[in-house]
Amino acid sequence: MIQTSRRDILTGLTALTAAGLLGGRAHAQTYPQRPIKIVVPYAAGGASDIVARLVAVPMGQDLGQSLYVDNRGGGASQIGTQAIASSAPDGYAIGVVDSAFTINPNLFAGKLPYDTVRDFTPISLLARTSLVLVVPASLPVSSVKELIALGKAKPGSLTMATAGIGTAVHLGCEQFRQEAGLDVVSVPYRGGGPAIMDLIAGKVDFNFSTIPAVLEQIRTGKLKALGVTTGRVSHLPDVPSMAEAGLPKVDAAPDFGLVGPAGLPPDILAKLAKAAQAAVRDAATRKRMEEIGYQPIGSTPAEYAAHIATMIDKWKHIIAVGNIKPE
Repeated sequence: MIQTSRRDILTGLTALTAAGLLGGRAHAQTYPQRPIKIVVPYAAGGASDIVARLVAVPMGQDLGQSLYVDNRGGGASQIGTQAIASSAPDGYAIGVVDSAFTINPNLFAGKLPYDTVRDFTPISLLARTSLVLVVPASLPVSSVKELIALGKAKPGSLTMATAGIGTAVHLGCEQFRQEAGLDVVSVPYRGGGPAIMDLIAGKVDFNFSTIPAVLEQIRTGKLKALGVTTGRVSHLPDVPSMAEAGLPKVDAAPDFGLVGPAGLPPDILAKLAKAAQAAVRDAATRKRMEEIGYQPIGSTPAEYAAHIATMIDKWKHIIAVGNIKPE
């Protein structure tokens, strides 16, 4: 069902981005004429929801119509994502998706109710956030190198907290385990909150978390930050990147993009992409994103299509090597 060749994936996504020449131009000239729904495949308050709400207001100002968020959580993001895919391609229902969008094609191979390549139109990659490797203050390590040495001294002794099987956070942990060559015990949690609480208490040894989720605990000394998965970040200027720590392939970074159903008319796609890019360039929006740990991007549809193809391939390898199965 899901194409596994990167060339096929990219070809399919690019074709979808350019699709719609058979209709919709007349409607696009007056688009939009009513409010636009942004489907978020998670409950309110999560990372994707925050990004959606941050861009909704400036996008609405650019388009001349309000945008409102419709939270459709459940099914490892599949319920909301399917709602986007099954919407009419008229530009009045779009959605913000996260890394699960590119993880699920291989995690749930052949079992998704939609096709990630054929059933969506990429609009813009809005933002990403780094993951940070954190350990309890009580763990006697102060660097990535020391954590790896501790794990190799007693194989199977380290415990790795993972927030949800197949999430970007989980796969960041798995990337680290694979690249460091560690034998660790994976401890799955239903969400990031419980994992962080047990990490602070010293019940587990390490975790990769999004920066917004653990920044305060790092600042107050409850957790120690050993490395970030992207280049150095302003929130944690003294924390080295994983590349600087000797593991350049540990680069998982949750991302958040805007998509529509397949077949969006080109003129409507162009208007949505322009509004999304302008929203991310908006000074107040950028400042707020950066304050809470996001890196604003605002890509073109073609750039986002290429990113989707790259990430499907990346996660496919990690999932296969780790023999990761859905819950």
